[in-house]
Amino acid sequence: MRGVADLSRRYRSGDLTPTRMDFGDDELGVVARALDESVQDVARHLAEQARDRGRMEAILTGMVEGVILLNSAGRLVLANPAVRTMLRLPDPSDGRHYLEVVRQPDIASALAQALAGAQPPPVEVMLDANSRRIFVARVVPVTREPSGGAVLVLHDITDLRHADQVRRDFVANVSHELRTPLTAIRGYVEALLDEPPPEQARKFQEIIARHALRMERLVRDLLRLARLDAGQETIEQAICTIATIVTAVEHDMEGPLSARNQAIVSEIATDAAIVSGDPVKLHDVLRNLLENAANYSPEGGTIEVTARRAGEAIEISVADRGPGIPETDLPRIFERFYRVDRSRTRDPGGTGLGLSIVRHLVELHGGRVAAANREGGGAIFTVRLPSRAYPAQT
Repeated sequence: MRGVADLSRRYRSGDLTPTRMDFGDDELGVVARALDESVQDVARHLAEQARDRGRMEAILTGMVEGVILLNSAGRLVLANPAVRTMLRLPDPSDGRHYLEVVRQPDIASALAQALAGAQPPPVEVMLDANSRRIFVARVVPVTREPSGGAVLVLHDITDLRHADQVRRDFVANVSHELRTPLTAIRGYVEALLDEPPPEQARKFQEIIARHALRMERLVRDLLRLARLDAGQETIEQAICTIATIVTAVEHDMEGPLSARNQAIVSEIATDAAIVSGDPVKLHDVLRNLLENAANYSPEGGTIEVTARRAGEAIEISVADRGPGIPETDLPRIFERFYRVDRSRTRDPGGTGLGLSIVRHLVELHGGRVAAANREGGGAIFTVRLPSRAYPAQT
């Protein structure tokens, strides 16, 4: 009898571990044995619930989507770490009414509808205007539970919206870039059909040739980007001398540089003179960057090329003294056809794809490229390439 009393006190304190006590065969023992089996069934159910709750908490903690569960009174029952960051929930917030912690009016309205048993449509919201992050909020009522409630799920769709904007800009820009030379070619061909004077016909032919070349470059760059996207371009590794590549690019650009009275000045550190990479592709990288700098530099300006070692990498920079890049445009400067000059009053003659090709080629080497504004005006583009340990060049 005393053993049964001790066991009941242990169970009452929360210790439900099984016992090996012999309850006997009398009526009290049969009752005690039945109660003990019931307690063990309860203990197994509690253990299963604890395991299920642990799994659920692990899933919710690992989710990038934000999740909130409200009871029928509109109070927080559960909020995962992601939603705490998204909505900046105070800690602790469990048990508080959603109107105390949810400051976004559209989300609060959707929660109110769900608590009333309705199914509100998804809404797109910006939780913080400064971060420019876009979320879609989906709220559903809890109908399977007698007590009711609501569940809120927040998805970050910023990258999807950005990709959609890039796609629409690409379609609009490629249509513009192709239409401009086609219109010029068609117009001057029609003028040639009217049999103009020979000297004027010669001028028309030169214009047609120039625009045809522009279209050829545009199509070539589009095809190259398609190959890069498909992973069809590979790296032919070799030891590349940066000064040699700069000299070769300067020789290629001799005509345009002379026409605008521009000069390229290079400063290459002895411990950053060589890098492992594909010399043809690195030539294309520097040529695109230098062409971009020349197009936006003033006449008689100087373009600076520097190379230096930065830890385990080589950094190659191309800087100009042009108008620079507005801070709002810096994150999109490497997108296809993206131009800072929206009015297009100035046409530098490029295809609008050069910087995008640069980014792809640098990433193909395992590096990265960045753009910034330099003090005193102008832009600077920096290519960071992984480096091996080579002896300094003299």
